[in-house]
Amino acid sequence: MPEPTKKEDGQPEENVAPGTGEALPPAEISLEVSPPAPPMNDAMKAADTVPIVMVVPPPPPTLKDKDDDITASTPSPPPPSEDGSTHKKLSVDLPNDSVPESAMGRKDSVWSLGDGQPPEDIDKQVENPPLSTLLIEKPQSGSISVGGDITFIAKVEAKDLLRKPTIKWFKGKWMDLASKTGKHLQLKESFDRFTKIHTFEMHIIKAKENYAGNYRCEVTYKDKFDSCSFDLEVKDVPEVSQSIDIRSAFKRSSEGQDDAGELDFSGLLKHREPKQEEVPEVDVWEILKNARPDEYEKIAFMYGITDLRGLLRRLKKTKKEEKKSEAFAKKLEPAYQVDKGGKIRFVVDMADPTLDLKWYKNGQEIRPTPKYIFEHKGTQRMLVINNCQMNDDAAYSVVAGDEKSSTELFVKVLPVKIVKELDPVNTTVNERIELECEVSEEGAQVKWLKNGVEVPTGVRSRYRVKSEGTKHWLIIDDAMKEDTGTYSLMATGGTSEARVQVDLKPLKILQDLQDVTILLGQPLKLHCEILPGNVPGRWYRNGQLIQSSDRITILHRAKNHRIEVESCSLHDAGDYTFVPEGYSQSLCAKVHIIDPPKVHLEALNAPDNTVTVVAGNKLRLEIPISGEPAPRVVWMKGERVILDTGSRVRAETFSDHTCLTIDVTEREDTGNYKIVLQNEAGEDTASVKVKVVDIPDAPGAPLVPTVGGDWCSMTWDPPYYDGGSPILGYFIERKKKQSSRWMRLNFDLCKETIFEPKKMIEGVPYEVRVFAVNAIGVSKPSEPSKPFVPLAVTSEPTMLIVDDVTDSSVTMKWRPPDTIGAAGLDGYQVEYCLEGSDEWILANKELTEKTKYTITDLPREAKILVRVKAINAAGASPPRTTQHSILVKEVIEPPKIRIPRHLKQTYMRKVGEVVNLVVPFLGKPRPKVNWLKDGQPIDPTQVSIRNSDCDSIIFIRKAERKHSGKYEMTVQVENHVDTAVLDIQIVDLPGPPQCVRIEEVWGENVALDWTPPKDNGNAPITGYTIQKADKKTMEWYTCVEHYHRTCITISDLVVGNEYFFRIFSENMVGLSESATTTKDSAVIVKEGMNLKNPQYIDYDFTEPPKFTQPLVNTFAIAGYNASLNCSVRANPRPKVIWMKNKIMILDDPRYRMFSNQGVCTLEIRKPSPFDGGVYTCKAINDLGEAQVDCKLEVKGGFTFFELMKRGVPLHLIDKYMSDAKPSESEKKGSD
Repeated sequence: MPEPTKKEDGQPEENVAPGTGEALPPAEISLEVSPPAPPMNDAMKAADTVPIVMVVPPPPPTLKDKDDDITASTPSPPPPSEDGSTHKKLSVDLPNDSVPESAMGRKDSVWSLGDGQPPEDIDKQVENPPLSTLLIEKPQSGSISVGGDITFIAKVEAKDLLRKPTIKWFKGKWMDLASKTGKHLQLKESFDRFTKIHTFEMHIIKAKENYAGNYRCEVTYKDKFDSCSFDLEVKDVPEVSQSIDIRSAFKRSSEGQDDAGELDFSGLLKHREPKQEEVPEVDVWEILKNARPDEYEKIAFMYGITDLRGLLRRLKKTKKEEKKSEAFAKKLEPAYQVDKGGKIRFVVDMADPTLDLKWYKNGQEIRPTPKYIFEHKGTQRMLVINNCQMNDDAAYSVVAGDEKSSTELFVKVLPVKIVKELDPVNTTVNERIELECEVSEEGAQVKWLKNGVEVPTGVRSRYRVKSEGTKHWLIIDDAMKEDTGTYSLMATGGTSEARVQVDLKPLKILQDLQDVTILLGQPLKLHCEILPGNVPGRWYRNGQLIQSSDRITILHRAKNHRIEVESCSLHDAGDYTFVPEGYSQSLCAKVHIIDPPKVHLEALNAPDNTVTVVAGNKLRLEIPISGEPAPRVVWMKGERVILDTGSRVRAETFSDHTCLTIDVTEREDTGNYKIVLQNEAGEDTASVKVKVVDIPDAPGAPLVPTVGGDWCSMTWDPPYYDGGSPILGYFIERKKKQSSRWMRLNFDLCKETIFEPKKMIEGVPYEVRVFAVNAIGVSKPSEPSKPFVPLAVTSEPTMLIVDDVTDSSVTMKWRPPDTIGAAGLDGYQVEYCLEGSDEWILANKELTEKTKYTITDLPREAKILVRVKAINAAGASPPRTTQHSILVKEVIEPPKIRIPRHLKQTYMRKVGEVVNLVVPFLGKPRPKVNWLKDGQPIDPTQVSIRNSDCDSIIFIRKAERKHSGKYEMTVQVENHVDTAVLDIQIVDLPGPPQCVRIEEVWGENVALDWTPPKDNGNAPITGYTIQKADKKTMEWYTCVEHYHRTCITISDLVVGNEYFFRIFSENMVGLSESATTTKDSAVIVKEGMNLKNPQYIDYDFTEPPKFTQPLVNTFAIAGYNASLNCSVRANPRPKVIWMKNKIMILDDPRYRMFSNQGVCTLEIRKPSPFDGGVYTCKAINDLGEAQVDCKLEVKGGFTFFELMKRGVPLHLIDKYMSDAKPSESEKKGSD
């Protein structure tokens, strides 16, 4: 563990309170001001540096909490120095400017105090990856004076690195400097793309004395790790002390640059222009010590102290220093140091020897053991630790009563040095290698490296490491050539290196490889013998490496090397080579394999060696052959030899197969082909059968014996030649005669020679044709059939009904068929038969095109059945027959007028429009129709009347106002009469208003009054349009449109102008053709003329509720909505309440209540009998209340079961049933 930084007197510069991990109070700072320099410019003055010397007198430690440590950070002022200069008291500023004030007092707050390890991490071992050579340039130790700058540089080569390595800078053991960067510390990095080198720099700017110590640089990349330690020495400069005033020490100023806003160090320096402040006559410290805490701020403000927080910390610390320990006369020193294996003694002097002592290590109580010994000597109490090891490097404390004294022990490890260096080794393969080295300490930890990389020493490693006392060995039992390299042993105090060279032994051939000739399929064996016998080797065939497999076996036993092939093939022939590993020599031999000729017909994969080919295609038969040397091949068909020079049929021979090629096959190529093979080893023959198949011939032309509306049936004959393959089926196509586009009718083959095409269009001529299909393909199409036209009869007529019956005739009506088809409709045929007979009698000799026909000459009161058929070119459709028999007897039907909906109310038309009204009626025989206007016969010259069997038409070509009136229509059949009245109103434009007067003129306003027009145009007046005109221009402008009242005030007139006014009247037709103009004009007088407004008495419009229209007793039909209406007048607006049987109706979805402009409505949705009763409407306001009643009776009752099904409560059903019984008894009494 690195030593803490020390001053010249040997005391540590900073100590840590053991047990708690808290920092001791910060040390005092003296600032030395350099003597005045020669004159220089302002830029050079700004660059002057001031050396800072740290003086650390350790104060007596006391037991305090963490907050006390933080606040008590200001030391007491030291006495003035001999030279008369003044020391100023300051709290320590952190090197990192960004460290917050709350961090002061912690051990890790000042990075220059990081030589020690925190107590909680002492027992933890720092685990690092194995070292490797990443750093190609390491930082070197340096020395600077206080206030100087220095740079440390580390370089890493990145040729073998895929990404940037990670670098960390430490001070001491554990303090990471990455979090301490600021104005005094900067970390930089760069990368050179040409040299592939990462450069890492650490700059220390304006160094202070506490920056001295041991530093470490660590570089990691994946599993590689490298580190380097270096030292920094900061030299002191002569001290120049000066007195400090409390008010200047705790005063903030804007003169400081980087430290402005914090404690102003610049205020402590001697300025170039010296200005001595007068020494205060008042001792502020004495005032603060005797004052209450609530007066601190007032005193600081009085004496110009602005850093109140620093003042409080200093004051708190000063008060604590005055407290004297009651248990200890002398406490433990802040820190102790001992060499590893040495002995240390902790001594405290007790003020009260009767107190019990307890010693603690890292908070754990220490018990007496041979290692830990407790001693007593007078008032002194001692703890002796024997044989100190690294785990004894910890924080120790002693507790007496309620007081505690702490210290920290640093165990110094001496470096392990190399006593005996490694010796170089020269050996051969398979020999044993031992590297021996001796160090200065037993049991020392060392590392073995090969070429700078740590040697693996695991269970499966070839390297073994052994140590005995101070000696260490690295052993390699079976040396290999790859073990050549530089081996080194690394200890903490040095490194030893040695070169190991491993060479091969000379090769000696005892038996060389021999050339071999062997039959195909026989085993092959090659053998050789070489020395040394333990040298492995590789076998090659024609330069290709041979690997062991199920068929090939490679053996190596001592000096014998053998390769065996279980069953050799032609591929095994060639040049074989054996190459011993590590040697340039090789052994060679040739292997020659012979084989008799053979034809391999099994490669054809054809049953019975028969090859089928489609006529016209190319045939290429490739048949593998074998034989060594290559055999001679002859192809024959019968007695004819096939040459390789043929044009269409030819034979070709290659090294491993023979080929028969027929470019365009024909039916004549069918037959047996013979193959003959010959070579030195023998002869072989084989036969191949070739079968040429083709598509079938076209079938015969199809016949169409039957034709339907959208279908037909067709037959044909199969083809004469099936192409050498059975017929699989047929495809059928059709087309329109005038088209050239054929359409396929079946996608699945038709197995038979009969087919029925469907979905054809009626009336369009078609043709059909057939294709035959076998395994080879589709034949040519057959000749097309003769053209044919699909036709179909229509569907049956629809809606056959009786239109009229007389004593001797029956009139029938029907609708055309739903489906007529392409053959069209020629007409209808009507037949009838008497009831009880099966004979149908034709009623019409010739076809009728109408859908109505009267059957005449029928016997009176006979019963007949009637049927109708639709006839076209395809024949007669299915008949439509009446469902019931018809009685031939005329029936009287009472007349009834069916007035259209729009004629049930007043029918209004403008003058000049056409009036054409159709009023239908019923009645048999034909009724008599009579029209009256206002009780008088209608003038045919004014109104045209036209009557028919079923309706009457009233027609007015050009309506006039005299045509208005009530028209009465009477329909009579014998003694039966029906009457209807039509109200026709002809409207016209209204006339102008009668008299328009100017009632009054005041200011910019004119009051007008007029009377309605004499002629309203036979329609109500809907409004008036008022216009004005300036007398100068007489151009009319509209002031108001659609005005309903007969008086108005026109405003916003121009002062000084004279106006005329005119008014148009308006009804539903439009504005009157002319307007009534005021006789007099209205002059808008200029300023200076005052109008005396008449006095009006305000009218009191308030009144209590009064119903102007009461409720009326109403009858409603069950299931149909009913409404009750009334109107009420009141001011202010009344509150309306509806009640049923004196019970208020609230939130019932069956009722809806409306109130608009005083009209009150209660809507009852789909009432049922139990909704009947007495309904009351009640209106209430502040002046009074009023109510009206009515009785509602619902007709069309329900049974008990229906009421239960609708979910009506039982008490309502009981009431409804009891109310229904008296009403039924009253009806019976009235009958």
